[in-house]
Amino acid sequence: MTTNTRNKIAAVCTAVLLGIALIPLTACKPSPYVQMTVTNASGDTVQQLQVDYPSASFGKDRLADGAGFNYRFKIQGEAKLHIEFLDSKGKQYQADGPELNDGQQGTVGVRIAPGFTVSWQPALR
Repeated sequence: MTTNTRNKIAAVCTAVLLGIALIPLTACKPSPYVQMTVTNASGDTVQQLQVDYPSASFGKDRLADGAGFNYRFKIQGEAKLHIEFLDSKGKQYQADGPELNDGQQGTVGVRIAPGFTVSWQPALR
């Protein structure tokens, strides 16, 4: 093999390795999302729990006292968070939460306290 051929092969190998090394720098960044944790500290089981957020909703049939659950979602649009649920006797409760805007990300904690009052702990940017 001639020196000229070796130089060409080395140049091609260098270009390929450089291209592979740059792939992570050109990859798409992850989509922003919100991690929500709903915690029931009411002293009673809540039922038919539903949380509405911009463009969708999620829920859980039952959430025992002392239990919590997590849900992850992407905000598409703008609207206030809203929660609805029933106590073990079937009485309905609802509360509005913070306004969410398209592209925000972070966490939101929701706590159902004794007396079925709802508090929101948003940490969004």
